[in-house]
Amino acid sequence: MTAILQPAAPELVAVLGERRRSRRSRALWIALGLFTVGLSLYLSDLLNYVRYGDAVRTITTLLKDALPPDFTRWRHWGKPLRDTLSMSTAGTAIACLFAMPLAALNSGVTRVPWLRGTIAMVLNVLRSIPLVVWGIACVAAVGFGPLPGAIALAVHSTGMLGKFYSEILEHVDPAPGNALRSQGVSRLGVLRFAVLPQILPRVMDVSLYRWEHNVRAATLMGVIGAGGIGLEIMTAFQLFEYREAIALILVLLVVVTVINSISGRVRKRFLKPTTEPAGS
Repeated sequence: MTAILQPAAPELVAVLGERRRSRRSRALWIALGLFTVGLSLYLSDLLNYVRYGDAVRTITTLLKDALPPDFTRWRHWGKPLRDTLSMSTAGTAIACLFAMPLAALNSGVTRVPWLRGTIAMVLNVLRSIPLVVWGIACVAAVGFGPLPGAIALAVHSTGMLGKFYSEILEHVDPAPGNALRSQGVSRLGVLRFAVLPQILPRVMDVSLYRWEHNVRAATLMGVIGAGGIGLEIMTAFQLFEYREAIALILVLLVVVTVINSISGRVRKRFLKPTTEPAGS
């Protein structure tokens, strides 16, 4: 029995050593994560409980001044709401149009390393610069109104969607495409029958999510001069019309809820299984 176990002893020692190193590594990363979170809580002043002393009373007073909501000027909110929806929809559509070819160049489709590196850097710059900065730059370039908001949303969303689309393309299973090519199917046929069915559900999913995000982000664009419902909310707060501001926020909440419902239905349409279960 001893002669049988002796050859396995070095392997057992190696396995146990690897497990110990793995446990030490996980413990180190957990400790580093906890330290980072604790340091962030301290530096952000979240642990300064003295500053929370008057918070409840202030919020209660603000709510008393803001309730009930005042919808008196609802007839004047149609155009700002339309501007918000138009800039968010246009910005998302333009981003989808530019993000897909950039993602294709940034994925495994491109065999030129320097081109992939350049596209990756461009996408990184587009999404790394905050949306507010893009908005301010666009307002300075083309003036006030929904146009700079749509451009800013398009630029920032191109960087985000380009990254998402690249990852989707990187995870395409090449086996179906190789099988079709082996039967003489053209590149267009491979794209139509092998690649598109794999990427379309996820592309639609992230695109709709980005549209939902841009509807909310378009409100922020109004604060920096791009018009829309965000400008109305900011103006109401500046004039201490809290009841009207709450009414505008409720309108925006209803619009976002409706959009979420629509995009949810579209997601179910594209993400549902293509085959029905047997016996159904």
